[in-house]
Amino acid sequence: MNANKRRAIFETLQSIDPHPKSELEYTSPFELLIAVMLSAQATDVSVNKAMRKMFPVANTPKKVFALGEEGVSEYIRTIGLYRTKAKNVIATCRILIDQHGGEVPDDREALEALPGVGRKTANVVLNIAFGHPTIAVDTHIFRVANRTGLALGKDVRAVETALEKFTPKDFVQDAHHWLILHGRYICKARVPECWHCAIEPLCEYRPKTPAPV
Repeated sequence: MNANKRRAIFETLQSIDPHPKSELEYTSPFELLIAVMLSAQATDVSVNKAMRKMFPVANTPKKVFALGEEGVSEYIRTIGLYRTKAKNVIATCRILIDQHGGEVPDDREALEALPGVGRKTANVVLNIAFGHPTIAVDTHIFRVANRTGLALGKDVRAVETALEKFTPKDFVQDAHHWLILHGRYICKARVPECWHCAIEPLCEYRPKTPAPV
């Protein structure tokens, strides 16, 4: 895919949603970090539902740590892998308290050192909470990037590298928001809804999916 077509894709996505935002609900870097940690192999809807109950009670490292694993588990029981996630949340809170003064670090290495925080989660936090030009690649973005021809790669790291290389600089900050939302609602895994896709004329996916009869 050439540079002009890539720019046209992002211009189109921007025209549809000029100020894209995460669908996770949060009011601080810490709330965002916890929500993203919990969202792995779970829906944003399920995470938001659980956090609407937990955050009013505990939304700082000290308060969440005070809940303990069992306390956190009670709030996130409806989320997949909740026991492992509760353990990671408590361990992360301990490190934030002991090593970072109770604050979420604005640093990739420090973020990835937290239990349950991988590169994708770190990228999301760095981008949304601290304004870094990072591109977090999840299954939706991996699919959209490869399917459309926007950024080809055999794994998520390769796609991330390609997106960082080929995405016009003025679109990098919001790129992962546009692509994840496009993958979630239009360019779906089983049946991409090409018949009402705004970037369909620019997309290199073949064959296009016709409108259902």
